[in-house]
Amino acid sequence: MDLNNVLSLVGGLALFLFGMNLMGEALKKQASGRLKNVWTKLTTSTFKGFILGLVVTLVIQSSSATTVMVVGFVNSGFMTLQQSVGVIMGANLGASITSWILATSQFEGSSNMILMFLKPSTFMPILALFGVLFYMFIGKGKKKDLGLILLGVSVLLYGMETMSDAVAPLAEMPSFRNLMVKFSNPLLGLFVGLIVTAAIQSSGASVGILQALSTTGAITYGMSIPIVMGQNIGTCVTAMISSIGATKNAKRAAWIHLYFNVISAAVLLTAYVLVSHLIPLPILDKAAGPVGIAVVHTVFKLLALTLWMPFAKCLVTLAVKTVPDSEREEKIEVLDERLLDTPSVALDRCREATNNMAVLACDTLATSLDLLSNYTEKVGNTIREGEEEVDHYEDMLGTYLVKLSGRNMTETDSREVTKLLHMIGDFERISDHAVNLLETAQEIADKGLSFSAEATQELDIMTRAVLEILNMTLTAFTTDDLALALHVEPLEQTVDYLKSAIKKRHVQRLQRNECTIEMGFVLSDILTNLERVSDHCSNVALCMLEIAQDSLEMHEYQQKIRDNDISNYNRTYDEYMEKYKLPVKEESMKPALAES
Repeated sequence: MDLNNVLSLVGGLALFLFGMNLMGEALKKQASGRLKNVWTKLTTSTFKGFILGLVVTLVIQSSSATTVMVVGFVNSGFMTLQQSVGVIMGANLGASITSWILATSQFEGSSNMILMFLKPSTFMPILALFGVLFYMFIGKGKKKDLGLILLGVSVLLYGMETMSDAVAPLAEMPSFRNLMVKFSNPLLGLFVGLIVTAAIQSSGASVGILQALSTTGAITYGMSIPIVMGQNIGTCVTAMISSIGATKNAKRAAWIHLYFNVISAAVLLTAYVLVSHLIPLPILDKAAGPVGIAVVHTVFKLLALTLWMPFAKCLVTLAVKTVPDSEREEKIEVLDERLLDTPSVALDRCREATNNMAVLACDTLATSLDLLSNYTEKVGNTIREGEEEVDHYEDMLGTYLVKLSGRNMTETDSREVTKLLHMIGDFERISDHAVNLLETAQEIADKGLSFSAEATQELDIMTRAVLEILNMTLTAFTTDDLALALHVEPLEQTVDYLKSAIKKRHVQRLQRNECTIEMGFVLSDILTNLERVSDHCSNVALCMLEIAQDSLEMHEYQQKIRDNDISNYNRTYDEYMEKYKLPVKEESMKPALAES
C-alpha cells in the first residue's frame, strides 16, 4: 500500500467522520424539538419506550446521543430508571440504520436501473448539489438545516467511497490477509471492535470503517460477527463517561446500557463459538461485503432484543446492585449539562424550570400580600425561603441558558432562549418585592400600626388588581397564551393609576389630620412594591409578544400595541378601570390614556 493510498485512507476517514457528525448535528437540531413533546407519553411502558428509543435514534442517527439524553433525563428526574430501559433497547436497534445507509456502496456493480440509482456515485452528487443550494442560496431556518443534512450525507458517502478505494490494494497484499486471519479468533475480534469504537465513540463510524475494509474481500462473516459484538460494547463508553458525577439513577441508566450489550455479546458470542464448532457453517468463510456487515449488525441487535425483552426488570436489578443506594440524599439537577448536546430538549427543560420558578415567585408574592393584614413569623420564613429558591433558579437558569445560546439551534429555539433570559430576571424581582412586602408587614406588626378604613379599602382594591395581573401573567407565560398576554398592559396601566390616585388620597387625609406621616411612609412602600410587581408582569407579557414579532425594543413595541389596536386597548383599559374603581369617584384623577 503506497503513500498515496495511505493519504487517501486518512482523508476518506476524516471526511467520513465529519460527514457523520455534520449530518447528526443537523438532524438533532431539527428533530429533537418534535421528539420532546412525545417523550413523556411514550415511556409509560417498556415497549413504548423501545419504540421511542428506536424512532429517536433513527431520526438523529446516533444511539450514543440518545443514550446520553436518557442519562441526562434520569439525572434530572424527568425519567425513572424503569422508563429508561425500553428507550435504551430501542436506541440499540435504531443504530443499525447507519450501516444500511453505508451499505449502498454495494450496489456499484449492478445494472438494474433502480439499484443503479441507489449507487452513491449516482445520487451523491445530486445530494451535494441540493445541499449547497439549500445552504448557500435559498436556505433559511429549516431549509438551511436540510442543506446541512444533505451535505452531511454526501460527505459521509464520499468519505466511505474514498476509504473503500484506498484499501482496495490491500486485497492483493499477503501480509494484510495474514493479519486478517488473526481476527478469526473471536476474542481478538471482539477486543478490536471494542477498542476502535471506544476510541472514536461512535458505533456507526466503527461499523462504517469495517464496511470499508470488507470491500477488500478479506473480511469474512466469521470475522465480522465478533467484531460487531465488540463494537456494540464499545459504544457504551460515551454513556459511561456522561454518567460521571451524575445521580445514582443516572449512573444506573448507563450501567443498564453497558449490561445490555456486554451480556448480550457474552451470551451470543458463546453460542456462536459453540455452534460454529459443532455444526459446519460454510457461510462463515465467505467474504462479507458492506451489506453483509449491515445484516450481521442488525441480526445481532435483534437477537439481543429477543434475549432481553422478557427480562427488562433484571437489567434494572443488576444496575441497582452495581450502584447501591447511599445514605445521603442526592440533589437532583433539573438542568443537566448532558442535554446541551440536544439543544431543543435542553431548552424544554429550561422552559419547565422557568415555569417552576415563575409559579414559586408568584406564590411567594401572593403569600406576602396576606401577611400585610395577618403577620406570622412562620409564614415570613416561608417567604424568605421561597425568595432564596427563586434566586437559585435565576442563577442556575441564567448560566445554563448562556451555555445553551452558544449551541447550534433553530431560529425558533434561539428566540425562546432569548425570551427566557429576559424573563427570569423579572420573576426574580417579583420574589424580591415579596420580601420587601414581608418586611413592611413585620414593621406594621412590630409597631402595632394600622391603616384607616379608607386606606384599607383602597389597598384591598389595588391588591386585587395586582393579584389578577400576577395570575394573568403566570397563566399567559406557562400556557404561551399571546391573546391573554395582550390584556396585561391595560391592567398594568390601571395599577399605575391606582398607585397615583391612592397617594393623592393619602395626602388629602393628611391635610384633614385623618392619617399620620409614618403610615404614609408605610403606605408608599407598599404601593411602590405593588406597582413594580405589575411592571415586571408587563415586562414578561411584552417580551412574549415581542419575541413573537421578532422584536426586542420593549418600549417601542409597547407603543406599537397601543397604536395598532387602540380601540381594543382602550376598551380593555376602561373595563379594568371600572372593575377596580376606587370607592369615592374622582373622575378628575383618572388620566387620559395618552398621558398614562
